[in-house]
Amino acid sequence: MGTKVGEIMSKDPVSVMEEDFVTRSRQLIRDNQLRGLPIITESGGVVGIVTDRDMLKIASTRSNVTVSGFSVEAPMITPETDVEEAARLLIRANYAILPVVRSKEDTRLQGVVSPVDIFKSIDPERLADRKAGEVMNTETKTCSPQDSVAKVWDAMLDSDFTGMPVLDDKGRPVGMITRFDILKTGGARVGKDTTYATKVEKLMSTPLYSIGPEASLRDASKLMLDRGIGRISVVDGGKLVGIIDRYDVIKAIFGEGE
Repeated sequence: MGTKVGEIMSKDPVSVMEEDFVTRSRQLIRDNQLRGLPIITESGGVVGIVTDRDMLKIASTRSNVTVSGFSVEAPMITPETDVEEAARLLIRANYAILPVVRSKEDTRLQGVVSPVDIFKSIDPERLADRKAGEVMNTETKTCSPQDSVAKVWDAMLDSDFTGMPVLDDKGRPVGMITRFDILKTGGARVGKDTTYATKVEKLMSTPLYSIGPEASLRDASKLMLDRGIGRISVVDGGKLVGIIDRYDVIKAIFGEGE
């Protein structure tokens, strides 16, 4: 028997009510570093989710708008759903989270499953024969240590990237900056309402964890699991050639979910 969602899901998840204001939802996402929130009714039934991308784009002046207008439909799963099925649902449309409900008939919220939950449950040995270069994303956006955090923040929201490699003037990777790096310092606190002029070099994470394109995807996964990081750079000859994140690993194991 395969692993069940009930074994890996995040219990007691943060959620919002249909009539809650988007400013509250945005604050919860920002403070808890979440990719999305389930939207529930007064009786606890799930009616959809809001995503971090939608909420973090909202200007602070929109204080009287409720989350119901930003509800996104997402598949609902139960604690008895196989993790493999949940993984395929997640990657099919790049969902931020999947709400876990009691049953198809009883949609009261029991937990959520995120890419982080699924990633933590994988067996890296299943990837021993795959190379990093086979699954890496080669179209990732990059930035410079001298770029403003405001510029990078906008690019992240526009592209829905949660992390961005930082390259020096010779194209060599020197660090990584993530939404979390920006949010935890109070950066982008009011989005585009003000200019957040801090330079990327002040907030980026170092050292940069990287592997070569010929390295085993198993080793890449272990590095990410051991370090608790969501992405690593793939470097060849000192130059960045791609990025591998949790989604890439999940896809490599579970396929595209056709």
